[in-house]
Amino acid sequence: MKNYRLIISGGGTGGHIFPAISIANAFKARFPNSEILFVGAEDRMEMERVPAAGYKIIGLPVSGFDRSHLLNNIKVLFRLAKSLLGARKTISEFKPDIAIGVGGYASGPTLWIATSLGIPALIQEQNSYAGVTNKLLAKRVKKICVAYENMERFFPKEKIVMTGNPVRMDLEEARDKREEALKFFNLSPEKKTILVVGGSLGARTINRSIENGLDSLFASKVQVIWQTGRYYYNEASKHLKAYRGIPIWCSDFITRMDYAYSAADLVISRAGAGSISELCLLGKPVILVPSPNVAEDHQTKNAMALVDHGAAIMIPDAEAEKRLVKEALEIVNDEERLKTLSEHISSLAQSHSADRIVDEIIKIIG
Repeated sequence: MKNYRLIISGGGTGGHIFPAISIANAFKARFPNSEILFVGAEDRMEMERVPAAGYKIIGLPVSGFDRSHLLNNIKVLFRLAKSLLGARKTISEFKPDIAIGVGGYASGPTLWIATSLGIPALIQEQNSYAGVTNKLLAKRVKKICVAYENMERFFPKEKIVMTGNPVRMDLEEARDKREEALKFFNLSPEKKTILVVGGSLGARTINRSIENGLDSLFASKVQVIWQTGRYYYNEASKHLKAYRGIPIWCSDFITRMDYAYSAADLVISRAGAGSISELCLLGKPVILVPSPNVAEDHQTKNAMALVDHGAAIMIPDAEAEKRLVKEALEIVNDEERLKTLSEHISSLAQSHSADRIVDEIIKIIG
């Protein structure tokens, strides 16, 4: 069996990092002697999460363009030049069989240099609206793995393969753990449970909506698992002190997302591609609050891809503080609506996505 060497590049948010790690794990499961090196952006989340998953990572000083302060981009261009040199050095020393890009700042210079050196490349686009980096790389790569229909708007049709977005392996088995999940969060099996997730960094509007709705939640018979994200945990904790006995489990990060999803009757989430793929796979009814702070408003487009199939409820960020908790309480207590949402979102699921991407990698390097 050949000892393959892979470079996987990208990151910036959990939505890019978790699929990258899933692809690496699926490849390692099939080819245990393979060597996998990650290339990320310095000071971004991947520099912590990738080593925690057992893989080596090299950091590049790359950063995104500042669209509102054009003069700041002189620094950005300098960092890009340094990153291209760093990517060339890393690729020349590691000698990969293939380079895989998952989106995010680092994948641009890494795959640009790899393809310049004649190394085949594959990109994985998580969103329904393609990111700038992947659009720039599309002509240079062999295959483009996507999770949504109609992606030929952005990419050459002959390169597109529908694989879906990889999700964490523990989530593929998260359906039948409700009893142990509720025990883990110290919650009651007699009550409906709402899971609130704002992504790994947190979502200010979702968190404020929950804070503003604590009176209604306290008066209801509903319990909540509330993942605040890193930046909002202290503020959320202060607010909860005024509601002693309220059945809310609150933390900045959920280590057992399989349990969180198993326990949930309804999910409130941003509309990142990774989260949506997880929700489809698990058939979870969801209220999506797309982040307005993303390129090309791609989260609204992700959400609308579900709303158009009757597979999710969408509340715009600007309306969430008024509407979110009220509508969540209405939906979680409406069995028929929960059932319909679950059936419709399940119909959009793409399973075993990481393995399907590995199949495409093997076709290129095999």
